Amino acid sequence: MGALGEALAWLTDPSHWSGPQGILNRLSEHLQMFAVVMALATAVALPLGLLIGHGRRGEFLAVNAAGVGRALPSFGVLAFVFPFTLRYLPGNIGYWPTLIALVFLAVPPLLTNTYVGVRNVDPDTVEAARGMGMAERQLLLGIELPLAAPLMVDTVRTVAVQVAATATLGAVVGWGGLGRYIVDGFASGDTAMLLGGAILVAALAIVVDAAFGLLGRLAPLKRVAASRGSRTD
Repeated sequence: MGALGEALAWLTDPSHWSGPQGILNRLSEHLQMFAVVMALATAVALPLGLLIGHGRRGEFLAVNAAGVGRALPSFGVLAFVFPFTLRYLPGNIGYWPTLIALVFLAVPPLLTNTYVGVRNVDPDTVEAARGMGMAERQLLLGIELPLAAPLMVDTVRTVAVQVAATATLGAVVGWGGLGRYIVDGFASGDTAMLLGGAILVAALAIVVDAAFGLLGRLAPLKRVAASRGSRTD
């Protein structure tokens, strides 16, 4: 039996799906981290990007955020914050550095592309809305946000896949999740576990991509943007 066959046999073994070290529990840990990171990142980056794009203040931050995000590799952030979290946030080893590193990964592209989406709204459309007496809040929520929504939704989808895949790094600093199988399999020389963990992470990334793609097609703001674009044409 080849390595792939051994990995599939490991995945289909019922004993590997239950218990504290089981696949279901590790998947639950992974999804909880994913949900917290995406909630925090979108809560910070999307409103800030909208405000910067609308008010044209703090553009330097928005323009350079993506570059900073690319320049700070997630593993580097993880290694940097790990000793500080051990000292100031003890208790759950690996959880806080993983959370911080993933938020650093997610915020820059969300912030930059939200800003770009609002910044690229047709200035004539914005001025016409102002001329009709729309307040700044109405302009942001009723015109700029719907028109920027396609880029925002696509960026959230891309970032979600990155977060789901990169969360495996947390196992390096003692956190759980699906990355535990990759790290433990490598450390023990268990190729079946290592490849099984890699397959699980890849499958999760595919499912996340498909799920966010479906949500993007159903997003009300994206449909509003498409309808307004067709009327403009």
